[in-house]
Amino acid sequence: MNHLELEQEIGKMARAMMTRNSLIGKDLIADLRGRVSVDSLAALMIVSIERLIWYDCESVIWSLSYLIPADVMEEIRRITALVVCQRLMGKGFLLGKDFSIDATGQLMLSENAKTAVVVA
Repeated sequence: MNHLELEQEIGKMARAMMTRNSLIGKDLIADLRGRVSVDSLAALMIVSIERLIWYDCESVIWSLSYLIPADVMEEIRRITALVVCQRLMGKGFLLGKDFSIDATGQLMLSENAKTAVVVA
């Protein structure tokens, strides 16, 4: 998928999320599953959510609750946990002391690390 196609798919996904119509969203996700990997689909969903959050937070909440399949949601959690860990380490926080990840992939943060994540 080239940059133009990627941009078009992100736009389509954001618009599908805004409709809050699960049939539209699920059809689009099914089409994308046939063309990209789960991690690429998760990344596309993250960017679509990021675009949508500025305009329609309720559609983001709806999408997270009703549209995104479990395997894609797990990949989104993995990607975002990795990014949060990298940013915390970049700010001087220590893995195992200030934050960690449990066996289920849940990010556990100290109060200082929570504050740093929210402020960032």
